[in-house]
Amino acid sequence: MIDVDRIHKVLAHPLRREILMWLKSPGLHFPQNRSRHPDSVSIGTIHARTKLSQSTVSAHLAMLTQAGLLRMHRVGQWVYVSRDEETIRRFVAQLANELE
Repeated sequence: MIDVDRIHKVLAHPLRREILMWLKSPGLHFPQNRSRHPDSVSIGTIHARTKLSQSTVSAHLAMLTQAGLLRMHRVGQWVYVSRDEETIRRFVAQLANELE
């Protein structure tokens, strides 16, 4: 069971929704991305795009990860993030069921 209320709170911030949108099509939004995994992007690449402090971006990414919307994985010294499509699908389906 997913925590719909927590996800709603996380999605209340426009930057977090924007990050999820960017990660839906990372090749389009991060053409400089050099990840071996085409659906993931390094935290540094997201930080560079936002032009916000590293701590601010990390806090937003942590909230998205804790809500189950993002997955993080480390490759050497780099940390990459990608969308958790299963959680997103389940959230949308549960929301649709509640509102119908």
